[in-house]
Amino acid sequence: MMDFTSLIVAAVAFAVTALSGFIVIPFLRKLKFGQTILEIGPNWHKDKQGTPTMGGVMFIGGVIISLIVGFVFAVIFKKPFYFDFKDNFRLIALVAGVVMALCMAAIGFFDDYIKVVKKRNLGLTARQKTFMQFLVSAAYLAALALAGMKTTYIPFLGDVSITSGIGLIFWPIALMFIYGFTNAVNLTDGIDGLASSVTLVVSCGFMMAAGFLNIPSINVLTAALAGALVGFICWNSHPAKVFMGDTGSMFLGGMVVAFSFGIGRPILLILAGIVYLIEALSDIIQVAYYKKTKKRIFKMAPIHHHFEKCGWSEDKIVLVFSTVALIGCVLALLPIIFSF
Repeated sequence: MMDFTSLIVAAVAFAVTALSGFIVIPFLRKLKFGQTILEIGPNWHKDKQGTPTMGGVMFIGGVIISLIVGFVFAVIFKKPFYFDFKDNFRLIALVAGVVMALCMAAIGFFDDYIKVVKKRNLGLTARQKTFMQFLVSAAYLAALALAGMKTTYIPFLGDVSITSGIGLIFWPIALMFIYGFTNAVNLTDGIDGLASSVTLVVSCGFMMAAGFLNIPSINVLTAALAGALVGFICWNSHPAKVFMGDTGSMFLGGMVVAFSFGIGRPILLILAGIVYLIEALSDIIQVAYYKKTKKRIFKMAPIHHHFEKCGWSEDKIVLVFSTVALIGCVLALLPIIFSF
């Protein structure tokens, strides 16, 4: 008998997120939670001044509500999502992953609040944000370790022990990995619909991976985020009626990390999240090169702004970057597909 849990969860997440826009966006406008556009940004972004931000709460709510609905459905009809909870590691990987993403969203919320309400345009200081992100990342890894995470998958090598010897290097690398990708997703959120569209593709990629690996809990989790992002794109596509803010982008960063660790293959996020990686590297390279030479490699970083300044429309950038993300996801899935 077919299992429709993921489909139901995606549908609920879409409906909750899309419909919440009719309530959340006017509420954010009433609170005057509008985006402040930096002077260093492209001149044409000035038209976005005052667009409601912190809209990430829309898809965060969609994900949480849909997961509750999915769990109730799975319990009543005895679906795999419910039985997956009897596996201690899978239960903790799911719960800890969602909690980690929510904690990242909370950090983003504080950042947005300071920018919008306190009128400090740069938000939290880099040191404050870094400390909190590392704390959340370390707590997440500790939860996985206590739940019994003993190996990690590396293509062509298979499962490699991470509990002794050289394998212990996995943990500090994983800490930097979580921190890096969370911030990389944050950097990707720079034009209308970009982070939401790219992350929709990544979510679908991990949904397929979880399906191939028979991990219902992560399959449902990815479906929840995918459905919620489709609902959010209804409001966030160009011209955006709402921005996700750091509240939303930090949540997305935490979620894609949770997907990769949840299927026991965090290394696959390097390919599936290739767009995030390129965005982050473009920023790092630009800053490092400018400090050394006082010249710029890109017209503006992160790289999506470079293409804007080259004359690309926002819709074209979203389409091209999403296509690159799709290619990355296909490449990430190949080791899983050919292992069967």
